[in-house]
Amino acid sequence: MSTATTTKSTKDMADLVLEAPRAEDLAALLVSKDRPPRPSALSASFTFGWRAMLKIKHVPEQLFDVTAFPIMMVLMYTYLFGGALAGSVSAYIQFLLPGILTMSVVMITMYTGVAVNTDITKGVFDRFRTLPIWRPAPMVGYLLGDAVRYFIASVVMLGVGMIIGYRPHGGPLGVVLGIALLMVFSFAFSWIWTMFGLLLRTEKSVMGVSMMVIFPLTFLSNVFVDPKTMPGWLQAFVNNSPVTHVATAVRELMEGNWPTADIAWSLGWAGLLVLVFGSVTMRLYNRK
Repeated sequence: MSTATTTKSTKDMADLVLEAPRAEDLAALLVSKDRPPRPSALSASFTFGWRAMLKIKHVPEQLFDVTAFPIMMVLMYTYLFGGALAGSVSAYIQFLLPGILTMSVVMITMYTGVAVNTDITKGVFDRFRTLPIWRPAPMVGYLLGDAVRYFIASVVMLGVGMIIGYRPHGGPLGVVLGIALLMVFSFAFSWIWTMFGLLLRTEKSVMGVSMMVIFPLTFLSNVFVDPKTMPGWLQAFVNNSPVTHVATAVRELMEGNWPTADIAWSLGWAGLLVLVFGSVTMRLYNRK
């Protein structure tokens, strides 16, 4: 390489160095620009809810528990117990469907805890905690995404029930009110499983503990039969069970009635569940 060429290259490099912005200028430029606004609590929650829905898109098998499972529950219990308890399937489905709808949706809520535990195992939550967002947003997002799954399960079960003879005398309004009340309670009930998802170490542990809680609550209720046929000591538990209050409220709303006491109890239970388990969940989340 000639001396002239070397001199020219050196000069070009010197010019580039002189033209490059200084660190002070870059800092001033960054400070002068407006930062993007911090997302609101609602916006962040909906974003994480959309994330939960995208997981279903990529793994559609997750919809099995809100499609095949509800259909199986309706058909199995209707045809298994209908003749023995009510004399016919058509008579029993009027009593059973709102109750089995409540039971199935409440049982599906436990998968929220499994999803939370899976993300913790994969280390995703470590990233969430570093984001400048409302702290409960990831948890609320899980529950919002699962609320869509609960709605799908409700629609599927109602469709199957109407095919085999269920007729809601409350009309569309009664059905909408019943499902809305069930969605509110299910959202609140799901906070129990977010707590277990943070507290327990494996998915199997979350599933096992969830079953131990859900089965007594759902089966010891008025989902299948009127509590008047039960022993007195069992009636005391069943009549004060949150699942009983919700099932009764949903049943009466779909029949066209307005069960003020059971609606109040259902909303009261929902508020208590969010207050207690929501607080414990966020405390565990912040310390995880």
